[in-house]
Formats: sequence, C-alpha cells, structure tokens
Amino acid sequence: MNLNADPIFAMSIDEILMETEEKMIKTEEHVVHEFSGVRTGKASPSLLENIHVDAYGSHMRLKELATISVPEPRMLMVQPFDQTNVKAIEKAIQQSGLGLNPSSQGRFIRVVLPELSSERRLEFVKIVKRMAEEGRVAIRSERRTAIEGLKKLKGSSGVSEDDIKDAEQEAQKLTDQFIKKVDDHLAHKEKEILTV
Repeated sequence: MNLNADPIFAMSIDEILMETEEKMIKTEEHVVHEFSGVRTGKASPSLLENIHVDAYGSHMRLKELATISVPEPRMLMVQPFDQTNVKAIEKAIQQSGLGLNPSSQGRFIRVVLPELSSERRLEFVKIVKRMAEEGRVAIRSERRTAIEGLKKLKGSSGVSEDDIKDAEQEAQKLTDQFIKKVDDHLAHKEKEILTV
C-alpha cells in the first residue's frame, strides 16, 4: 500500500480494513458462543444459560435468573435467585429441545446429562457444521462489503489502483484467516462431540 498517499484516503482504506477485521472477530466469537450451546458428553453451564424462561411477565434467559454450576462431569445444578421461578425454569429446560430431564430438589434444580447415542452425536455434528457454514458465509459477506467500500475509493485523489488492489488482497487474507479459525473451532467441537 502506498503510505505516501493522501492521509485521509489512506486512513479510509485502513478504516475499511479495521472495521472488516472487527466484524470478522465478532462473527468468530458468535460462532464459538453458538458452539458452546451444543451438547457434548460433558456438562457445561453454557448449555443452559441462553434457554428462555417465562418469568416476571417476560422472556428472560436462564443465566439472568439463576446460577448454573457443574458439581459433576455429567451434571448441572441450577440455583434460582428467586425460589418462585423454580417451576418456570424446570419447564423451560424440559421444553428446550435439548433432551434434558430436570428434577427439582426444592431450592435448586438438578440436570443429569444422559449418555449421548451415536446417532444423537452425529445429529449434533450436523448442527455445528451448519453453524460453522453460517459463520463462513457471514465472513465472506464482510469481505464483499469491504471490497465494495474500497472500490468506491477508486479515483479519489491520492488513492491509486495499486492501493485498492493491495487493500483487496488484505481483505482476502483476513477472510482466509477467519475462515480457518472457524474451521479450527469446528474441528475441535466435532472432536468434543464424538469423544465418548
């Protein structure tokens, strides 16, 4: 990139690339967060924290209503901040589609994770593959947006054809880098799901 170019336009190219990278980082973080909600053989609070519960006349996420701990490798303990929400939380966990059967123990709810069948594990692998593909599509979309922004700078005083080409290559490098990160997260999550 020609750093001697007019600083305002050089800054615009840099801003476009920085904004693109920030959006790709957010996309990667979103994919990782989505993965954390997919069950593996191990208990993890993130499995339950985004379940929606009807409480106080609105939909609230479980993590806003209770603490979630892992007393044993295949067990989650949910302790509501307000005991009047125990039944609503229990019902929300049952209806979450995660195949969990919570049992109320008075002041807390115990959730034992059943062993995953091999069919269920393969279903979860398909789900995370779909999530990863959505992440890749979002990353490619950010690249497309960046390239459109860069093309608008073409012809501006101080911005050469070479500057734009270099910036487009940089946007492609970012895209490749973040798609690889998503693929790495996917490989790790698949391994976690398939490990018995």
